[in-house]
Amino acid sequence: MQAWKQIPFLIVLIVGVGVGAARKLPGNLSVPAVVIFGDSIVDTGNNNFYTTIAKCNFPPYGQDFMGGNPTGRFSNGKVPSDLLVEELGIKPLLPPYLDPSLSDEDLLTGVNFAAGAAGWDPITANLSAVKSLADQLEMFKGYIEKVKKIGGEQTLSKLLNESMVAVVTGSNDISNTYFITPFRRLHYDVPSYVELLVSYASSFVLDLYGLGVRRIGVTSLPPVGCLPSQRTLRGGLERKCVDEYNEVAELFNHKLSAQLLSINAQLDDAYIFFIDIYTLPLDFIQNPLKYGFKIGDRGCCGSGTIEVTFLCKDVETCENVNDYVFWDSFHPTEKAYRILINEIIDQFLENICSTTELC
Repeated sequence: MQAWKQIPFLIVLIVGVGVGAARKLPGNLSVPAVVIFGDSIVDTGNNNFYTTIAKCNFPPYGQDFMGGNPTGRFSNGKVPSDLLVEELGIKPLLPPYLDPSLSDEDLLTGVNFAAGAAGWDPITANLSAVKSLADQLEMFKGYIEKVKKIGGEQTLSKLLNESMVAVVTGSNDISNTYFITPFRRLHYDVPSYVELLVSYASSFVLDLYGLGVRRIGVTSLPPVGCLPSQRTLRGGLERKCVDEYNEVAELFNHKLSAQLLSINAQLDDAYIFFIDIYTLPLDFIQNPLKYGFKIGDRGCCGSGTIEVTFLCKDVETCENVNDYVFWDSFHPTEKAYRILINEIIDQFLENICSTTELC
């Protein structure tokens, strides 16, 4: 596939966050809606409606959100789903699909199907009693019917063809399902489990394509071994990054990237690609001062070493959240999300403007 063919969706996906006015998209690029699938990194409140311990609809979560409200977002403020629609100028927040107060306008401009504690592996979601990626896909089918009923075939076609659809998941498969429980390790070594995850990802992308979606971005795994919780559990007395976990993430990222490139080459009318969220977060953690942080090895909530979800409930937080890369022991702060995406935008636009006539 010609390199320029991938440009429109790359711009849509990477232009994700920023403070102030929305960025103007180049050329005639249109983005009518954003749809997100995945886990707690992007969940904006769906887990509030599940019977699960993987919840965060209580203080101190949301302390820096609008009105200081704990909405079910796994951070101190906005999460990437919100920051993406904000930056694209679509709306301030991306609502959870299960919110009973959704309006027709909410549906036409995009919703969020992500569930905290989900993963590519269906066992991962089952362990926490939340919706798996397959379940999220079924909800998306219902969403398609709602959009069709509201706006008709033409509106639905435009939404499926031009919207940004992103899948953000995988960390829980490694940190929880594979290394903590025996369900997969009894049958899969690391390489074969990685292949299983990549096969789930490939199938999900092709299922989205089969439903008419044409702009699909899939994230890499982050440096799982450097999450504060994993450093505490497996990093020894010095709480070092767990190299084994990061090596698994790197293997998965390599194979996923190659697989998505192959799928993209086979689908002439689609824009499907891999998004690296490993490299820059690792630099945040290793060099926090470089990005305006002071602490990259623990979170702001409680001791910052193990607290997440209910362990973070009603505990004291750090004096200045902006000093921290992580909010709790697993999830970054809103500041970290904003800096991460803005760095990606700047680097991408510099590259794209030097090689195309779009800018």
